Amino acid sequence: MFQFSFDVSIEEFEAKVIEPSSRVPVVIDFWAPWCEPCKTIKPLLEKLAEEYAGRFLLAKVDADQNPELAQHFGVRSIPSVKVLFQGKLVDEFNGVLPEGQIRAFLDRIALPATGGNLREEAAALVAEGRLDEALARLSEASREQPADEAVRLDAIDVLLQLGRSDEAGQLLASEYTLEAERATALRARLALAAGAADTGELEARLAANPADHATRLKLARAYAGQSRFREALENALEVVTRDRFFDEGAGRKALLQIFEALAGSEQYDDLVREFRRKLSAALN
Repeated sequence: MFQFSFDVSIEEFEAKVIEPSSRVPVVIDFWAPWCEPCKTIKPLLEKLAEEYAGRFLLAKVDADQNPELAQHFGVRSIPSVKVLFQGKLVDEFNGVLPEGQIRAFLDRIALPATGGNLREEAAALVAEGRLDEALARLSEASREQPADEAVRLDAIDVLLQLGRSDEAGQLLASEYTLEAERATALRARLALAAGAADTGELEARLAANPADHATRLKLARAYAGQSRFREALENALEVVTRDRFFDEGAGRKALLQIFEALAGSEQYDDLVREFRRKLSAALN
């Protein structure tokens, strides 16, 4: 799956092209399935969009399926490449050009290259538990590459770990067309954080009665709301192990909810795999 290129129809054009063009140049490739030259330039543009890593976005429009868009942009033949920036047509070319000429074209319209990989630096800081410093790196990266959805979602992840749910919610209110699955997962985590309860009281109640499955599940959700995901998963799994049928399989449902909330975050991949195996073993 490409991170910086996507198909777009007339219904999605405002959200996927016009709105992002306020922040970053959007290259629009008008093509059609029967067009042989399109089969040359389309994969080349896709490759370059990934290489330029958010310095421009590539919107691929099937001219046959979206004749109104083709007419609006004055497309007479395909392939036809247009560049939209801040809502205005700023450059274009038609036909197939050599890769070198296309790179020169993109260098004219793309955002400036950034120095260093701030996202990787932030990931290393997160691994060390230096969350405030990681957030500062991600804020800098987002200023340099405002169209990079992955950077913004990394920042939301860190905000949630810091307990700054209101700020995370504000950022999640935006539309994420290229990273939709991960945005959905982070919204699920935000919902868990909103339902966080006092773990101390729940822990005391559970210590007095370890067979209180309802309290154990509340504690699991409270831990998840505090980003203490291993403890959350352990408690939800304990309910499944003790009584898989409790409250119509509430333990299993809690595990699946936490799995959904952690989807798309590489730092939790191993944890999710571990507990998926444990859940499978407990149910078989």
